[in-house]
Amino acid sequence: MKRRLGDAIAPLVAAHPGRSGVYPLTGGQDAFAVRLRLAQAAERSIDAQYYIWRDDLTGKLLYRALFDAAERGVRVRLLLDDNRTAGLDPLLAALDAHPNVEVRLFNPFVLRRVRLLGYLTDFMRLNRRMHSKSFTVDNQVTIIGGRNVGDEYFDAAPAGALTFSDLDVLAVGPVVAEVSTQFDQYWASRSAHPAGPLLPAPRHGLRELLAPSPAAAARLGAVQNAGPVDELLAGSLALEWAPVEMLSDDPAKGLGLAPPETHFPRLLTDALGPVGAELDLVSPYFVPTRTAVETLTSMAGGGVKVRILVNSLEATDVKAVHSGYVKWRTELLAAGIALFEMRLVGSAAAEERLAGPFGSSATSLHAKTIAADRSRIFIGSFNLDRRSASLNTELGFVIESSNLAGRLAQLFDEAIAEVAYRVELSEGGDLYWVEQRGGERIRHDTEPGTTAWERGAVTILSWLPIDWLL
Repeated sequence: MKRRLGDAIAPLVAAHPGRSGVYPLTGGQDAFAVRLRLAQAAERSIDAQYYIWRDDLTGKLLYRALFDAAERGVRVRLLLDDNRTAGLDPLLAALDAHPNVEVRLFNPFVLRRVRLLGYLTDFMRLNRRMHSKSFTVDNQVTIIGGRNVGDEYFDAAPAGALTFSDLDVLAVGPVVAEVSTQFDQYWASRSAHPAGPLLPAPRHGLRELLAPSPAAAARLGAVQNAGPVDELLAGSLALEWAPVEMLSDDPAKGLGLAPPETHFPRLLTDALGPVGAELDLVSPYFVPTRTAVETLTSMAGGGVKVRILVNSLEATDVKAVHSGYVKWRTELLAAGIALFEMRLVGSAAAEERLAGPFGSSATSLHAKTIAADRSRIFIGSFNLDRRSASLNTELGFVIESSNLAGRLAQLFDEAIAEVAYRVELSEGGDLYWVEQRGGERIRHDTEPGTTAWERGAVTILSWLPIDWLL
Protein backbone atom coordinates (compact mmCIF):
# COMPACT_ATOMS: atom_id res chain seq x y z
CA MET A 1 0.00 0.00 0.00
CA LYS A 2 1.43 3.34 -1.01
CA ARG A 3 2.16 5.88 1.68
CA ARG A 4 -0.02 8.97 1.80
CA LEU A 5 1.46 12.44 1.33
CA GLY A 6 0.05 13.63 4.65
CA ASP A 7 1.44 10.63 6.53
CA ALA A 8 4.87 11.18 5.00
CA ILE A 9 5.00 14.94 5.48
CA ALA A 10 3.43 15.37 8.95
CA PRO A 11 6.35 13.95 10.99
CA LEU A 12 8.86 16.00 8.97
CA VAL A 13 6.94 19.21 9.61
CA ALA A 14 6.52 18.37 13.30
CA ALA A 15 10.28 17.96 13.62
CA HIS A 16 10.89 21.48 12.25
CA PRO A 17 8.42 23.79 14.03
CA GLY A 18 7.98 27.22 12.46
CA ARG A 19 9.89 26.25 9.32
CA SER A 20 8.96 25.03 5.87
CA GLY A 21 10.85 22.45 3.87
CA VAL A 22 11.89 23.52 0.37
CA TYR A 23 13.53 21.69 -2.50
CA PRO A 24 14.64 23.47 -5.70
CA LEU A 25 13.48 21.95 -8.99
CA THR A 26 16.22 22.91 -11.40
CA GLY A 27 15.98 20.55 -14.36
CA GLY A 28 12.96 20.68 -16.63
CA GLN A 29 12.39 16.93 -16.70
CA ASP A 30 12.35 16.73 -12.89
CA ALA A 31 10.02 19.74 -12.71
CA PHE A 32 7.56 17.96 -15.01
CA ALA A 33 7.94 14.57 -13.33
CA VAL A 34 7.31 15.95 -9.85
CA ARG A 35 4.08 17.63 -10.94
CA LEU A 36 2.93 14.43 -12.64
CA ARG A 37 3.75 12.20 -9.69
CA LEU A 38 2.15 14.57 -7.20
CA ALA A 39 -1.04 14.56 -9.26
CA GLN A 40 -0.92 10.76 -9.26
CA ALA A 41 -0.45 10.76 -5.48
CA ALA A 42 -3.30 13.23 -4.81
CA GLU A 43 -6.14 11.89 -2.66
CA ARG A 44 -8.26 14.94 -1.81
CA SER A 45 -7.48 18.01 -3.89
CA ILE A 46 -5.39 19.60 -6.61
CA ASP A 47 -5.34 23.40 -6.95
CA ALA A 48 -3.45 24.59 -10.04
CA GLN A 49 -2.95 28.25 -10.95
CA TYR A 50 -1.06 29.16 -14.15
CA TYR A 51 -0.44 31.89 -16.67
CA ILE A 52 0.16 29.39 -19.51
CA TRP A 53 -0.87 25.74 -19.76
CA ARG A 54 -0.39 24.46 -23.30
CA ASP A 55 -1.97 21.44 -24.99
CA ASP A 56 1.35 20.11 -26.23
CA LEU A 57 2.95 16.83 -25.13
CA THR A 58 3.67 17.69 -21.49
CA GLY A 59 0.62 19.93 -21.17
CA LYS A 60 -1.70 17.14 -22.29
CA LEU A 61 -0.01 14.65 -19.99
CA LEU A 62 -0.63 16.91 -17.03
CA TYR A 63 -4.21 17.60 -18.15
CA ARG A 64 -4.62 13.82 -18.25
CA ALA A 65 -3.16 13.56 -14.75
CA LEU A 66 -5.82 16.03 -13.53
CA PHE A 67 -8.53 14.00 -15.27
CA ASP A 68 -7.26 10.73 -13.79
CA ALA A 69 -7.22 12.32 -10.32
CA ALA A 70 -10.78 13.54 -10.79
CA GLU A 71 -11.81 10.03 -11.83
CA ARG A 72 -10.45 8.83 -8.45
CA GLY A 73 -12.65 11.36 -6.65
CA VAL A 74 -10.05 14.10 -6.17
CA ARG A 75 -11.45 17.65 -6.30
CA VAL A 76 -9.59 19.55 -9.02
CA ARG A 77 -9.64 23.32 -9.38
CA LEU A 78 -7.85 24.83 -12.37
CA LEU A 79 -7.41 28.60 -12.52
CA LEU A 80 -5.88 29.80 -15.79
CA ASP A 81 -5.12 33.25 -17.03
CA ASP A 82 -7.14 33.59 -20.23
CA ASN A 83 -4.50 35.44 -22.25
CA ARG A 84 -2.87 32.27 -23.66
CA THR A 85 -5.84 29.89 -23.90
CA ALA A 86 -6.65 30.46 -27.58
CA GLY A 87 -7.56 27.12 -29.12
CA LEU A 88 -8.05 25.42 -25.76
CA ASP A 89 -11.78 26.03 -25.35
CA PRO A 90 -12.89 22.46 -26.32
CA LEU A 91 -10.41 20.87 -23.91
CA LEU A 92 -11.18 23.26 -21.07
CA ALA A 93 -14.92 22.82 -21.60
CA ALA A 94 -14.55 19.05 -21.42
CA LEU A 95 -12.49 19.31 -18.23
CA ASP A 96 -14.98 21.68 -16.65
CA ALA A 97 -17.82 19.28 -17.48
CA HIS A 98 -16.32 16.59 -15.23
CA PRO A 99 -18.18 16.52 -11.89
CA ASN A 100 -14.94 16.70 -9.89
CA VAL A 101 -13.27 19.44 -11.97
CA GLU A 102 -13.94 23.15 -12.00
CA VAL A 103 -12.17 25.53 -14.36
CA ARG A 104 -12.09 29.29 -13.92
CA LEU A 105 -10.53 31.89 -16.23
CA PHE A 106 -8.82 35.03 -14.97
CA ASN A 107 -9.81 38.25 -16.76
CA PRO A 108 -11.40 36.27 -19.58
CA PHE A 109 -12.08 37.35 -23.13
CA VAL A 110 -15.80 37.49 -23.76
CA LEU A 111 -15.18 37.34 -27.51
CA ARG A 112 -13.56 33.92 -27.77
CA ARG A 113 -12.72 33.84 -31.48
CA VAL A 114 -11.72 37.43 -32.24
CA ARG A 115 -9.72 38.36 -29.17
CA LEU A 116 -8.19 41.45 -30.70
CA LEU A 117 -11.62 43.08 -30.60
CA GLY A 118 -11.68 42.41 -26.88
CA TYR A 119 -8.46 44.39 -26.45
CA LEU A 120 -9.93 47.24 -28.47
CA THR A 121 -13.05 47.44 -26.33
CA ASP A 122 -11.76 46.39 -22.89
CA PHE A 123 -8.02 47.11 -22.96
CA MET A 124 -7.47 48.30 -19.38
CA ARG A 125 -8.86 45.05 -17.92
CA LEU A 126 -7.45 42.63 -20.49
CA ASN A 127 -4.01 44.22 -20.26
CA ARG A 128 -3.81 42.98 -16.66
CA ARG A 129 -2.92 39.32 -16.39
CA MET A 130 -2.49 36.66 -13.70
CA HIS A 131 1.19 35.71 -13.97
CA SER A 132 1.14 33.77 -10.66
CA LYS A 133 1.99 30.05 -10.79
CA SER A 134 1.29 27.32 -8.22
CA PHE A 135 0.49 23.61 -8.07
CA THR A 136 -0.81 22.43 -4.69
CA VAL A 137 -1.80 18.86 -3.79
CA ASP A 138 -3.91 17.81 -0.78
CA ASN A 139 -2.94 21.11 0.93
CA GLN A 140 0.25 19.25 1.87
CA VAL A 141 2.78 20.12 -0.83
CA THR A 142 3.07 22.94 -3.35
CA ILE A 143 5.24 23.97 -6.28
CA ILE A 144 5.76 27.64 -7.10
CA GLY A 145 8.25 29.39 -9.35
CA GLY A 146 8.82 30.62 -12.86
CA ARG A 147 7.65 27.70 -15.00
CA ASN A 148 4.45 27.65 -16.98
CA VAL A 149 3.18 24.30 -18.27
CA GLY A 150 4.48 23.47 -21.72
CA ASP A 151 7.21 21.55 -23.51
CA GLU A 152 9.61 24.50 -23.64
CA TYR A 153 9.65 24.69 -19.82
CA PHE A 154 10.23 20.96 -19.28
CA ASP A 155 13.11 20.13 -21.63
CA ALA A 156 10.65 18.52 -24.05
CA ALA A 157 10.54 20.99 -26.94
CA PRO A 158 11.36 19.70 -30.45
CA ALA A 159 14.94 20.02 -31.65
CA GLY A 160 15.65 23.56 -32.77
CA ALA A 161 12.74 25.10 -30.85
CA LEU A 162 13.29 27.75 -28.18
CA THR A 163 13.48 26.28 -24.68
CA PHE A 164 13.86 27.90 -21.27
CA SER A 165 16.09 27.52 -18.25
CA ASP A 166 13.92 28.04 -15.22
CA LEU A 167 13.52 27.47 -11.50
CA ASP A 168 10.71 26.17 -9.28
CA VAL A 169 10.68 25.20 -5.64
CA LEU A 170 8.72 22.38 -4.01
CA ALA A 171 7.59 23.21 -0.47
CA VAL A 172 5.97 21.49 2.50
CA GLY A 173 5.08 22.87 5.92
CA PRO A 174 3.35 26.07 7.06
CA VAL A 175 3.90 27.99 3.82
CA VAL A 176 1.68 25.50 1.95
CA ALA A 177 -1.35 26.71 3.91
CA GLU A 178 -0.49 30.26 2.86
CA VAL A 179 -0.37 29.25 -0.80
CA SER A 180 -3.72 27.47 -0.43
CA THR A 181 -5.23 30.60 1.14
CA GLN A 182 -3.99 32.85 -1.65
CA PHE A 183 -5.39 30.38 -4.21
CA ASP A 184 -8.79 30.59 -2.51
CA GLN A 185 -8.59 34.39 -2.65
CA TYR A 186 -7.86 34.34 -6.37
CA TRP A 187 -10.49 31.67 -6.98
CA ALA A 188 -13.15 33.83 -5.31
CA SER A 189 -11.95 37.12 -6.81
CA ARG A 190 -13.96 39.25 -9.22
CA SER A 191 -11.47 38.45 -11.98
CA ALA A 192 -11.92 34.64 -11.79
CA HIS A 193 -14.92 33.63 -13.88
CA PRO A 194 -16.40 30.11 -14.13
CA ALA A 195 -15.41 28.74 -17.52
CA GLY A 196 -18.70 26.97 -18.28
CA PRO A 197 -20.77 30.01 -19.31
CA LEU A 198 -17.88 31.36 -21.40
CA LEU A 199 -17.10 28.21 -23.38
CA PRO A 200 -19.07 26.28 -25.96
CA ALA A 201 -20.59 22.99 -24.84
CA PRO A 202 -18.05 20.16 -25.09
CA ARG A 203 -18.40 18.09 -28.24
CA HIS A 204 -15.78 15.49 -27.35
CA GLY A 205 -14.95 13.61 -24.18
CA LEU A 206 -11.68 13.96 -22.31
CA ARG A 207 -10.61 10.43 -23.17
CA GLU A 208 -10.79 11.34 -26.84
CA LEU A 209 -9.13 14.73 -26.46
CA LEU A 210 -6.36 13.35 -24.26
CA ALA A 211 -5.81 10.05 -26.05
CA PRO A 212 -2.28 8.75 -25.46
CA SER A 213 0.30 8.88 -28.23
CA PRO A 214 3.61 7.03 -28.71
CA ALA A 215 5.45 10.23 -27.74
CA ALA A 216 3.37 10.49 -24.57
CA ALA A 217 4.11 6.89 -23.65
CA ALA A 218 7.82 7.48 -24.15
CA ARG A 219 7.72 10.62 -22.03
CA LEU A 220 5.85 8.83 -19.24
CA GLY A 221 8.33 6.00 -19.31
CA ALA A 222 11.19 8.45 -18.94
CA VAL A 223 9.80 10.20 -15.85
CA GLN A 224 7.70 7.60 -14.05
CA ASN A 225 10.30 7.21 -11.30
CA ALA A 226 10.34 10.78 -10.02
CA GLY A 227 13.05 10.66 -7.39
CA PRO A 228 12.00 13.74 -5.35
CA VAL A 229 8.40 12.54 -4.89
CA ASP A 230 9.43 8.98 -4.06
CA GLU A 231 11.96 10.33 -1.58
CA LEU A 232 9.34 12.68 -0.09
CA LEU A 233 6.96 9.77 0.41
CA ALA A 234 9.79 7.78 2.00
CA GLY A 235 10.70 10.71 4.28
CA SER A 236 14.21 10.89 2.84
CA LEU A 237 14.05 13.94 0.54
CA ALA A 238 16.87 16.39 1.33
CA LEU A 239 14.61 19.33 2.13
CA GLU A 240 16.05 22.67 3.20
CA TRP A 241 14.20 23.63 6.38
CA ALA A 242 14.05 27.40 6.73
CA PRO A 243 11.78 30.34 7.49
CA VAL A 244 9.79 30.95 4.29
CA GLU A 245 7.60 33.96 3.60
CA MET A 246 5.03 33.78 0.82
CA LEU A 247 4.55 36.96 -1.21
CA SER A 248 1.49 37.46 -3.38
CA ASP A 249 -0.23 40.34 -5.10
CA ASP A 250 -3.79 41.08 -4.08
CA PRO A 251 -6.00 39.62 -6.84
CA ALA A 252 -7.67 43.04 -7.01
CA LYS A 253 -4.56 44.12 -8.93
CA GLY A 254 -6.12 42.25 -11.85
CA LEU A 255 -8.75 44.98 -12.00
CA GLY A 256 -6.45 47.87 -11.14
CA LEU A 257 -8.00 48.14 -7.66
CA ALA A 258 -5.03 47.18 -5.45
CA PRO A 259 -3.21 50.19 -3.94
CA PRO A 260 0.44 50.61 -5.01
CA GLU A 261 1.76 49.89 -1.52
CA THR A 262 0.40 46.33 -1.86
CA HIS A 263 2.11 45.67 -5.21
CA PHE A 264 4.78 43.01 -5.44
CA PRO A 265 7.89 45.24 -5.59
CA ARG A 266 7.05 46.76 -2.21
CA LEU A 267 6.34 43.34 -0.69
CA LEU A 268 9.60 41.96 -2.08
CA THR A 269 11.72 44.89 -0.91
CA ASP A 270 10.30 44.64 2.61
CA ALA A 271 10.73 40.85 2.76
CA LEU A 272 14.35 40.87 1.55
CA GLY A 273 15.22 43.66 3.99
CA PRO A 274 18.30 45.89 3.93
CA VAL A 275 21.19 44.68 1.76
CA GLY A 276 24.61 45.05 3.33
CA ALA A 277 27.18 43.51 0.99
CA GLU A 278 25.83 41.63 -2.05
CA LEU A 279 22.76 41.64 -4.28
CA ASP A 280 22.42 39.15 -7.15
CA LEU A 281 19.49 39.57 -9.53
CA VAL A 282 18.34 37.07 -12.18
CA SER A 283 15.46 37.92 -14.49
CA PRO A 284 14.71 37.17 -18.15
CA TYR A 285 13.37 40.70 -18.58
CA PHE A 286 14.73 43.81 -16.87
CA VAL A 287 12.79 47.05 -17.33
CA PRO A 288 13.56 49.19 -14.27
CA THR A 289 12.06 52.52 -13.32
CA ARG A 290 14.22 55.59 -12.80
CA THR A 291 13.72 55.10 -9.04
CA ALA A 292 14.90 51.48 -9.24
CA VAL A 293 18.00 52.47 -11.19
CA GLU A 294 18.83 55.16 -8.65
CA THR A 295 18.37 52.65 -5.83
CA LEU A 296 20.70 50.13 -7.46
CA THR A 297 23.37 52.69 -8.35
CA SER A 298 23.18 54.14 -4.84
CA MET A 299 23.68 50.69 -3.36
CA ALA A 300 26.67 50.09 -5.63
CA GLY A 301 28.08 53.49 -4.69
CA GLY A 302 27.74 52.55 -1.04
CA GLY A 303 29.87 49.45 -1.47
CA VAL A 304 27.26 46.78 -2.22
CA LYS A 305 28.31 44.32 -4.93
CA VAL A 306 25.40 44.30 -7.39
CA ARG A 307 25.29 41.70 -10.17
CA ILE A 308 22.51 41.28 -12.73
CA LEU A 309 21.85 38.45 -15.17
CA VAL A 310 19.33 38.99 -17.98
CA ASN A 311 18.81 37.60 -21.46
CA SER A 312 20.91 38.94 -24.29
CA LEU A 313 19.11 40.31 -27.32
CA GLU A 314 19.92 37.10 -29.23
CA ALA A 315 18.44 34.92 -26.45
CA THR A 316 15.34 36.82 -25.40
CA ASP A 317 11.96 35.56 -26.57
CA VAL A 318 10.43 39.07 -26.39
CA LYS A 319 12.76 41.46 -28.16
CA ALA A 320 10.50 44.46 -27.59
CA VAL A 321 11.02 44.11 -23.83
CA HIS A 322 14.78 44.35 -24.39
CA SER A 323 14.19 47.97 -25.44
CA GLY A 324 13.19 48.84 -21.89
CA TYR A 325 16.55 47.57 -20.63
CA VAL A 326 19.11 48.84 -23.14
CA LYS A 327 18.65 52.50 -22.19
CA TRP A 328 19.91 51.86 -18.65
CA ARG A 329 23.03 49.79 -19.34
CA THR A 330 25.54 52.62 -19.51
CA GLU A 331 24.34 54.20 -16.28
CA LEU A 332 24.34 50.89 -14.42
CA LEU A 333 27.83 49.99 -15.62
CA ALA A 334 29.20 53.43 -14.80
CA ALA A 335 28.01 52.92 -11.21
CA GLY A 336 30.03 49.72 -10.94
CA ILE A 337 27.18 47.24 -11.36
CA ALA A 338 28.11 43.99 -13.12
CA LEU A 339 25.86 43.16 -16.06
CA PHE A 340 25.67 39.71 -17.65
CA GLU A 341 23.53 38.75 -20.64
CA MET A 342 22.71 35.08 -21.22
CA ARG A 343 24.01 33.68 -24.49
CA LEU A 344 21.67 31.80 -26.78
CA VAL A 345 23.71 28.60 -26.51
CA GLY A 346 26.55 27.83 -24.13
CA SER A 347 29.17 25.11 -24.20
CA ALA A 348 28.09 21.69 -22.96
CA ALA A 349 30.41 21.89 -19.95
CA ALA A 350 29.17 25.35 -19.01
CA GLU A 351 25.53 24.34 -19.37
CA GLU A 352 26.11 21.33 -17.12
CA ARG A 353 27.45 23.68 -14.42
CA LEU A 354 24.52 26.03 -14.91
CA ALA A 355 22.05 23.19 -14.45
CA GLY A 356 23.13 22.76 -10.83
CA PRO A 357 22.23 26.13 -9.34
CA PHE A 358 18.92 26.90 -10.99
CA GLY A 359 18.28 25.71 -14.49
CA SER A 360 18.64 23.13 -17.16
CA SER A 361 20.87 23.39 -20.18
CA ALA A 362 18.39 25.47 -22.13
CA THR A 363 18.71 28.35 -24.52
CA SER A 364 16.79 31.25 -23.02
CA LEU A 365 16.70 32.42 -19.42
CA HIS A 366 13.29 32.29 -17.73
CA ALA A 367 14.17 31.96 -14.02
CA LYS A 368 13.32 34.79 -11.63
CA THR A 369 15.42 34.79 -8.48
CA ILE A 370 17.23 37.26 -6.21
CA ALA A 371 19.82 36.62 -3.50
CA ALA A 372 20.73 39.15 -0.82
CA ASP A 373 23.92 38.90 1.26
CA ARG A 374 24.20 35.17 0.53
CA SER A 375 21.57 34.61 3.22
CA ARG A 376 18.13 35.30 1.72
CA ILE A 377 16.75 34.24 -1.64
CA PHE A 378 13.60 34.99 -3.61
CA ILE A 379 12.17 32.43 -6.03
CA GLY A 380 8.93 33.06 -7.87
CA SER A 381 7.11 34.39 -10.92
CA PHE A 382 8.10 38.06 -10.62
CA ASN A 383 10.06 39.52 -13.52
CA LEU A 384 12.04 42.70 -12.92
CA ASP A 385 9.91 44.65 -15.36
CA ARG A 386 7.09 47.18 -15.32
CA ARG A 387 4.41 44.67 -16.27
CA SER A 388 5.12 42.44 -13.27
CA ALA A 389 5.43 45.46 -11.03
CA SER A 390 2.23 47.28 -11.91
CA LEU A 391 -0.04 45.23 -14.18
CA ASN A 392 0.30 41.48 -13.61
CA THR A 393 -0.25 39.52 -10.42
CA GLU A 394 2.77 37.61 -9.06
CA LEU A 395 3.64 34.96 -6.47
CA GLY A 396 6.86 33.84 -4.81
CA PHE A 397 8.79 32.84 -1.70
CA VAL A 398 11.53 34.62 0.24
CA ILE A 399 13.60 31.90 1.90
CA GLU A 400 16.11 32.55 4.66
CA SER A 401 18.75 30.08 3.55
CA SER A 402 22.47 30.70 3.26
CA ASN A 403 22.71 27.42 1.36
CA LEU A 404 20.28 28.37 -1.43
CA ALA A 405 21.31 32.02 -1.56
CA GLY A 406 24.95 30.98 -1.54
CA ARG A 407 24.38 28.68 -4.52
CA LEU A 408 23.11 31.60 -6.59
CA ALA A 409 26.07 33.75 -5.52
CA GLN A 410 28.41 30.89 -6.41
CA LEU A 411 26.81 30.74 -9.84
CA PHE A 412 27.83 34.35 -10.41
CA ASP A 413 31.28 33.67 -8.96
CA GLU A 414 32.08 30.62 -11.04
CA ALA A 415 29.76 29.81 -13.93
CA ILE A 416 28.05 32.89 -15.34
CA ALA A 417 31.00 33.99 -17.45
CA GLU A 418 30.86 30.65 -19.29
CA VAL A 419 27.21 30.96 -20.34
CA ALA A 420 26.71 34.72 -20.56
CA TYR A 421 28.31 37.76 -22.09
CA ARG A 422 29.70 40.27 -19.62
CA VAL A 423 28.81 43.79 -20.71
CA GLU A 424 31.64 46.28 -20.27
CA LEU A 425 32.10 50.02 -20.70
CA SER A 426 35.10 51.30 -22.62
CA GLU A 427 37.07 54.38 -21.58
CA GLY A 428 35.26 56.27 -24.33
CA GLY A 429 31.88 55.28 -22.91
CA ASP A 430 31.01 52.65 -25.53
CA LEU A 431 29.54 49.26 -24.67
CA TYR A 432 31.21 46.00 -25.58
CA TRP A 433 30.52 42.36 -24.78
CA VAL A 434 33.06 39.84 -23.46
CA GLU A 435 32.56 36.15 -24.17
CA GLN A 436 34.54 33.37 -22.50
CA ARG A 437 34.76 30.36 -24.77
CA GLY A 438 37.17 27.47 -24.29
CA GLY A 439 39.54 29.57 -22.21
CA GLU A 440 39.55 32.31 -24.85
CA ARG A 441 38.34 35.85 -24.16
CA ILE A 442 36.39 37.19 -27.17
CA ARG A 443 35.39 40.85 -27.46
CA HIS A 444 32.29 41.93 -29.39
CA ASP A 445 31.78 45.63 -30.15
CA THR A 446 28.15 45.13 -31.17
CA GLU A 447 25.54 42.94 -29.51
CA PRO A 448 26.60 39.41 -30.51
CA GLY A 449 24.34 37.13 -32.48
CA THR A 450 22.10 39.97 -33.69
CA THR A 451 21.45 41.80 -36.94
CA ALA A 452 21.66 45.53 -37.56
CA TRP A 453 17.90 45.48 -38.13
CA GLU A 454 17.26 43.91 -34.72
CA ARG A 455 19.53 46.38 -32.96
CA GLY A 456 17.99 49.29 -34.79
CA ALA A 457 14.44 48.20 -34.00
CA VAL A 458 15.27 47.85 -30.30
CA THR A 459 16.91 51.28 -30.27
CA ILE A 460 13.88 52.91 -31.86
CA LEU A 461 11.54 51.18 -29.41
CA SER A 462 13.70 52.40 -26.53
CA TRP A 463 12.90 55.98 -27.51
CA LEU A 464 9.14 55.41 -27.18
CA PRO A 465 7.19 55.89 -23.91
CA ILE A 466 6.09 52.24 -23.74
CA ASP A 467 8.01 50.94 -20.74
CA TRP A 468 4.81 50.73 -18.68
CA LEU A 469 3.57 48.06 -21.10
CA LEU A 470 6.76 45.96 -21.06
